[in-house]
Amino acid sequence: MTRIHRIFCSAALAFAVAPAAVAEPGKEVIVPDAWKSAYEQLHYAPAVRAGDWLILSGVVAGFGPDPADTDQEAAYVRAFEAIGAILKEGGADWDDVVEFETFHTDLPGQIVVFGEVKDRYVKEPYPAWTAIDIDRLYPDRGIVEIKVTAYLGE
Repeated sequence: MTRIHRIFCSAALAFAVAPAAVAEPGKEVIVPDAWKSAYEQLHYAPAVRAGDWLILSGVVAGFGPDPADTDQEAAYVRAFEAIGAILKEGGADWDDVVEFETFHTDLPGQIVVFGEVKDRYVKEPYPAWTAIDIDRLYPDRGIVEIKVTAYLGE
């Protein structure tokens, strides 16, 4: 099938199924209900399944709009729960995660509590993990962005 034909078929298919289901052959866009507005407004998929791989976009752990909201643990738990829901929607769970990347706005001030929360979800055998210190995240009250990749093969 030519690229033009695939694009035409995908465009025609968009009228028959939800936009989240349309992707290139061999790829499936994963958009849980709670993420549909992000998909539609910001034009990104929370996850894409490509063959045996489930690749998640980063999920930001952040504080709410109330300046008094500075509970790191609660922010991390919300993010890990969101990631778990995306994994589940894609047919995976935390045991399938093989790579873990985190982007911290204050790595030294966050790593201990972050590690404690992470260990509630991520069990042995541990995935590869890269932690990076950065200046800022979107949205502005974001403190850590978490990105995971899961392998669904045998």
